[in-house]
Amino acid sequence: MSITVEEKNRLIKEFATKEGDTGSPEVQIAILTSRITTLTEHFKTHKKDNHSRRGLLMMVAQRRKLLDYARGKSEERYQDLIKRLGIRR
Repeated sequence: MSITVEEKNRLIKEFATKEGDTGSPEVQIAILTSRITTLTEHFKTHKKDNHSRRGLLMMVAQRRKLLDYARGKSEERYQDLIKRLGIRR
């Protein structure tokens, strides 16, 4: 249910604002979005997995907080990020 190391490294390279950047809001949101997508696919076959559903809801809330933070810092970066990730808002 988690993402692979290769997928995580790809996301870090794609969304990093500078070399060696792993903690910027853009990178964190991209990784959370990938994990949320993976879990959403998991629930299509495992409808009654409520323990993992709680984790999904916590991840969605965390992403929401990070998106609000990114929007407060720079509206332009925020708009670019949601467009690149395909998040509807």
